[in-house]
Amino acid sequence: MQRKILLIILLTQFSAYVRSDEKEKKWLTYYEESNYNRTPSYKETLEFSRALADASPLLHYEIMGYSHQGREIPLLILDGNGNFSPEQVKTSGNKIVLIQAAIHPGEPVGKDAGLILLRNMVIDRKYSDYLENITILFIPILNVDGHERFGPFNRINQNGPEEMGWRTNALNLNLNRDYLKADSKEIQAFLKLWHEWEPDFFIDTHSTNGGDYQYALTYSLDIFGAADPDLVKWMEKAYLPQVEVMMEADGFPIFPYVSYRSWHDPRSGLRSGVYSPMFSTGYITELNRPGLLLETHMLKPYPIRVESTLLMILHTMDILHRDNQLKQIILEADRFTASSGFRKEKFPVIFELTTDSVMVDFLGVEYKKKQSSLSGGYWFIYDSEKPVTYQVPWFNKNRVSYDVQLPEAYIIPVQYKDIIERLKLHGVEMRQLNRETEIEIEAYRFDDVQLSARSTEGRQTASFKTITLQETRTFPKGSVIIPMDQPRARIIAHALEPMAPGSFAYWGFFNSVFERVEYFESYVMEEMAREMLAQDPSLRIGLEKAMVENPAMARNPYAVLSWFYERTPYYDQKHNLYPVGRIMNADLLKDLK
Repeated sequence: MQRKILLIILLTQFSAYVRSDEKEKKWLTYYEESNYNRTPSYKETLEFSRALADASPLLHYEIMGYSHQGREIPLLILDGNGNFSPEQVKTSGNKIVLIQAAIHPGEPVGKDAGLILLRNMVIDRKYSDYLENITILFIPILNVDGHERFGPFNRINQNGPEEMGWRTNALNLNLNRDYLKADSKEIQAFLKLWHEWEPDFFIDTHSTNGGDYQYALTYSLDIFGAADPDLVKWMEKAYLPQVEVMMEADGFPIFPYVSYRSWHDPRSGLRSGVYSPMFSTGYITELNRPGLLLETHMLKPYPIRVESTLLMILHTMDILHRDNQLKQIILEADRFTASSGFRKEKFPVIFELTTDSVMVDFLGVEYKKKQSSLSGGYWFIYDSEKPVTYQVPWFNKNRVSYDVQLPEAYIIPVQYKDIIERLKLHGVEMRQLNRETEIEIEAYRFDDVQLSARSTEGRQTASFKTITLQETRTFPKGSVIIPMDQPRARIIAHALEPMAPGSFAYWGFFNSVFERVEYFESYVMEEMAREMLAQDPSLRIGLEKAMVENPAMARNPYAVLSWFYERTPYYDQKHNLYPVGRIMNADLLKDLK
């Protein structure tokens, strides 16, 4: 009943847009015209976006890139002074807010909320004061190919709209796992946009899966990990308290985006971790900007989800309009990331949740958990008409489980052009060696390598351990040096430190180094192994230890001979050797050309 009453109130509010004048009716969005439960097609979205831009000198439409199926990816730029280039806007001093919608086109709330927002601002001239110092970049649909895999059966858990797009792009890639590896044309277009404009605040709009609760909208900001301390303080103290009060006053209490410790069961406790930069908001955080994830609840009626998203964006702009700290915090964070002081401290790469928790009030609903006679699993039955406030533990304390001393620079051999080009997409500064050069480096050798049995995001991922080596290695002409005295240092580390979640090594960019390409004949190694034992009897101790640690080896004659082969100079010294070097000596770096 509560949901029905709220829906009636919202529809009454929206009815203000139904005007008698034909000219004004023209500017109703497709969502409003269709009784608030349909979302426009790609073609309809582009037509409305272009019409809005044609109607106002403050709004500009442009193509930010093309998809794998050749569709244009739209971008709308709203600026109170008609400045539509990154250079002009940066010179003006405006804060730049990037709002992204439909990266998962089955979750189109941000598209419909954003089109209403821009229509209200350029046609109805609402919120014009925000444009005094804010420039808005709006991507109505990022995943344009997935958007046009349109139909009523794309989100089994979701309450509207009537039809929606598909989660992945035309290559079946989830774009919100692609920000660091950048395999898709859509994310490559996003990265080009981001590193040209360097926005000050990012909003990514989604709808959840998971259990039921009262919140129409939950959010995520990375205040639990390794973000710049002053940026965390701003998000925690300046932004969140204000937006929480504003949303509560609008009838939309909000809560951090959480998962349950036991799936679907809020009584098991809540947890909040640290996002890897393979995700949008994790990526933006590593660039020293607030990355705000909005997750409207899938079971709430579509108008409620659109309205709560719109309000969250509006309140964010209101806070940013009045804020006089964020741009300076970002500037100082970028300066520190590029400084030697940043490299003196170990860089946290992997986080894990601790067992520490705090008790919180969580606005849930009554539910039953029973054993299913059909599947044998637990069946959760929620009653959204019976709200309940649960007191539950929230596990949000994360500790560093793996960190690394960052180098002064990385060096990548010239043959790894794909890696080099990916880093250029991330706005990374680099320079080339103009001659073959011997360089003292720190390097990694991979150990205990396991390749995934099935693909993830179209790639065979790798897990491994690393052993650190000191060596002098010859790098050919054209190899690139990537100095770490730049604001992209965090992103560089996540890409090139193999143990980082979502690193290039994890995604399989270096899988070829795990392959052995030279082998021995057993009749050769039988004789050579005996000679090796005669020259160094201690080898037998090592062999016996290896067979104790790996009993299967003792039953495999070829494995025994391989153990000896790996200790000969014939064995490939580059097998399992990470090609990327770490230059630790700052003075050495100065001399490299």
